[in-house]
Amino acid sequence: MKKKQKAKSAGSKQIIEALAKIGDAITSDRYLDDILKLIVTVTAEVMSSNICSLMLIDKSKNELVVKATQSVSEKYNKKPNIKIGEGVAGKVAKEGKPVTVLDVRKDKRYISRDIAKKENLCSLLSVPLAFKNSVIGVLNCYVAKLHRFSKSEISVLRAIASQAAIVIENFRLVVESKVIKEELEARKAIERAKGILMRREGLGEQEAYGRIRKYSMDNRRSMKDISEAIILSEEMKEISRK
Repeated sequence: MKKKQKAKSAGSKQIIEALAKIGDAITSDRYLDDILKLIVTVTAEVMSSNICSLMLIDKSKNELVVKATQSVSEKYNKKPNIKIGEGVAGKVAKEGKPVTVLDVRKDKRYISRDIAKKENLCSLLSVPLAFKNSVIGVLNCYVAKLHRFSKSEISVLRAIASQAAIVIENFRLVVESKVIKEELEARKAIERAKGILMRREGLGEQEAYGRIRKYSMDNRRSMKDISEAIILSEEMKEISRK
């Protein structure tokens, strides 16, 4: 009973600190793996959880994949992916609602009961990671003894999951914007290099593009790199003419 009281009293101050730590990740230069590791570590501390895991949806396979956990258990870390709608986490991902399990070792909804027994996992609280009404993953917290998660505990984990989802999606948006920017820069360089080859060597558009592509493959360098080399060569020639 004392342990349960301690978990509840940990509430406000620890929640604020946890949300602040996760929120700081938005402006950090950490890699996504580091951000996810931070989220599960902070969550485990706040929830007094012996294993906390974060799973993200792989849309191409319609599966949940464990992306981060503070657990050192190799068996848990390498457990199979879960189809959306299957098992506890799959149900949470599909329905977008928290699920509690009193004893995962005995509950038939829980798929990896053999791992739960070996790793001494008992009660589970699983909540969705949702961003703009779309579920992107699931956050799981396990404790080693029978425990009925209170409404306040569920609210705490949902608050952390909500903040975590914002951080994850913001990171993805930054990465996507960088990729788009790089693609645009590459296209501009290729178009300019094509024009140079067409003027300089009397090639057609397709022939010029094929030449750049061949240089790229032969030298194992990107078409952007080859295009920039062609542009630089042309600029150097213009300078020498002056």
